[in-house]
Amino acid sequence: MMILWVIVIFVVLIIIDVQIGRRRTSGNAKKEYPMRQGNIELFTNGKHLFFDYFQTIEQAKNHIHILFYIVKTDDISQYFFSLLQQKAREGVEVRLLVDWIGSFGLPKSIIRSLRKSGVQFVYSRKPTFPYFFYKLNRRNHRKITVIDGMIGYVGGFNIGKEYIGQDTDFGDWRDYHLKITGEGVADLQTQFFDDWEAATKEKLTTRQLYFPRADKGPITHQFIATNGQGLENEFIALIRQAQQQIIIGSPYFIPSAKVMNALLDALERQVAVTILVPLKADHLFVKEAAFPYFYRLLNAGAEIYRFYQGFYHAKTIMIDDRVCDIGTANFDKRSLFLNGEMNCLIYDRSFMQHMHQVIKRDLSRSERLTIDFWKKRTIWDRGKESLSLLLSEWL
Repeated sequence: MMILWVIVIFVVLIIIDVQIGRRRTSGNAKKEYPMRQGNIELFTNGKHLFFDYFQTIEQAKNHIHILFYIVKTDDISQYFFSLLQQKAREGVEVRLLVDWIGSFGLPKSIIRSLRKSGVQFVYSRKPTFPYFFYKLNRRNHRKITVIDGMIGYVGGFNIGKEYIGQDTDFGDWRDYHLKITGEGVADLQTQFFDDWEAATKEKLTTRQLYFPRADKGPITHQFIATNGQGLENEFIALIRQAQQQIIIGSPYFIPSAKVMNALLDALERQVAVTILVPLKADHLFVKEAAFPYFYRLLNAGAEIYRFYQGFYHAKTIMIDDRVCDIGTANFDKRSLFLNGEMNCLIYDRSFMQHMHQVIKRDLSRSERLTIDFWKKRTIWDRGKESLSLLLSEWL
């Protein structure tokens, strides 16, 4: 009986910790950067991205600023580390910021080696008291790279062999990642510095050498940084803009009640809603957590597809032919209410046309979900769905 009371008290303390922590940290929930002009290139294949990415790092002259959620310890990661060490030895400033949970498995020997060569390695969002359990779940999910203040990268790819299709459990890894030049790179730099300062107390945003003058490009875009709570309203605003079509791509689909209602309202307005998710799951219960939402959306007229040729990890929302959202945020409650995310709103017809071709190809490698799927579920399947709903905010 005593053990039961200890467990109950422990759970209550965790709930209090999370609730108070959320209220106390909601003030800096969202940061909207100005509208920018630049050039944007989309990568959907890890091999193509890493070839370009590593080549850009090799050409760095002044500084390399990198933030990732996950950095693995395989051959791809080892090459990444060795490249950063090489540039640091050449005299290039190298700052590497990784999420404490996402990259928790990094050996201390690698970290020591990086620091010894001159790489400034720091963990982002180490949980501390007070609100330890809330901070433990509040991860930095952003993936940002800035080279010499002139070239930026942001999107869904992390660093590891699975992202180039070398993990047999996942096969081909499908993701969307942006390479950006022009005015918007300064915003990626600023966001990196905000996260760096939060982890180190070192303020770098006032140093002009990190913000060289950038030429304008043809593509209008805007970065939105969120740290929990701000993203929900952003998604709702996008959905409400739609007049003809909404396309959502995400590895996880666990929307909040408000976002779900916005989608159902769009369907009532005769807006076509298409959702693309992976057939495979990379985390426990995330697949089952989506099914209750899918059931309601299918009955309301949405089309839902499951990508079967590998693992679909991309994050996008496309609204008519007017705006496309690509970034780090998943369509789930963790991105909505907990994680630090960085998304890019792109307002360009040519880019939208290209994205429609990308989505068309991905849909051709997907199976369409139908209502008949629910008739074939077992009691075990339904049990997992019920449990996943209880855990949905933390999946």
